[in-house]
Amino acid sequence: MTLTEKRAITVETPYGTVEPVVGKLTNREIVFMSRHGGCHATPPHLVNYRANIWALRKLGVRKILATAAVGSLSPNFHSGELVLPDQFLDFTKSRTQTFYEGGEQGVLHVDMTEPYCSDVRRVIMDASEQLGFVIKNGACYVCTEGPRFETPAEIRMFQHLGGDLVGMTSVPEVVLARELGMCYASIGMVTNEAAGITSQPLTHAEVMESMKALGVKVTKIIEESIGLWTPDQNCRCASANREVGKF
Repeated sequence: MTLTEKRAITVETPYGTVEPVVGKLTNREIVFMSRHGGCHATPPHLVNYRANIWALRKLGVRKILATAAVGSLSPNFHSGELVLPDQFLDFTKSRTQTFYEGGEQGVLHVDMTEPYCSDVRRVIMDASEQLGFVIKNGACYVCTEGPRFETPAEIRMFQHLGGDLVGMTSVPEVVLARELGMCYASIGMVTNEAAGITSQPLTHAEVMESMKALGVKVTKIIEESIGLWTPDQNCRCASANREVGKF
């Protein structure tokens, strides 16, 4: 993705310091953030999700378009395909999932009926169609703790529970974004078939190589989507934290 007027900034949050990049894309100012840091140095279970999402909201971000490498749990999704999750199953263990921990912060039981914003997903689908790309809309994302890959027994359990894709980053990102009233969607890049589905051992190198191959297509979709976005949030995401809103 080529940003113009690009500059790195520092954002202080109650949860730590974040250093995103701000620039212009299709004449719109956007914020780019690498959740894993430079050279993929931060494993998924140690990402400072609260600081990242807080910083984006502090900068005025209203819509988040995330990307994620995912493994397929389903014969409906194959390596090299792009998918937009619409539901998730959470199997993380150690990650704080809320900004609202009681006391002065209050408590928020945020609604997650529609975790991934349908309005943003619709725009992504429109952008993909205009580019002549195929992207599948709708899948259940299973989020695991990582950084290890899953066992075949775990994969069978996820399949039994209705999971379609497996990854390590969408939760709590999607929940925190909703708590701060932001729209969130994620483009899942299917980089591999999960353990037990393929006879080949899974490697990080395989995932990174597949992501690189899909990256060019995803970049074009993001650029086209941002060009189609309007400033308005024509959905319920913005009102999710109305009862105890911080912003």
